[in-house]
Amino acid sequence: MNKAELVASMAEKSGLTKKDAETALNAFMKSVEEALAKNDKVQLVGFGTFDVRERKERQGRNPRNPEQVIEIPASKAPVFKAGKSLKDLINQ
Repeated sequence: MNKAELVASMAEKSGLTKKDAETALNAFMKSVEEALAKNDKVQLVGFGTFDVRERKERQGRNPRNPEQVIEIPASKAPVFKAGKSLKDLINQ
C-alpha cells in the first residue's frame, strides 16, 4: 500500500475527503518525525511504538574490496515495535 492508497482508505473509513485525510496523515507523520528528532518516544497503545535507537560505532568491510576494513560511525535509527494487539491480529 502506498501513500495515495492509504489516504484513500483513510478517507473511506473516516468519511473525510481525500484532501482532509491526506492533511491528517501528513500532520501525523510530521508529528512523529518531530518527536523522534527530539529523541521522544511515540506510543500508540494496541498499535505500536515509534522510538529512536543508538547504533554504536563499528568496523565493517568494503564490499568492493573485502580486505579493506572501514569504520562505520555511530548513528541513530528510527524503529517501530508492533504492539500486542497488532501482532495478534497479524498472526491469526
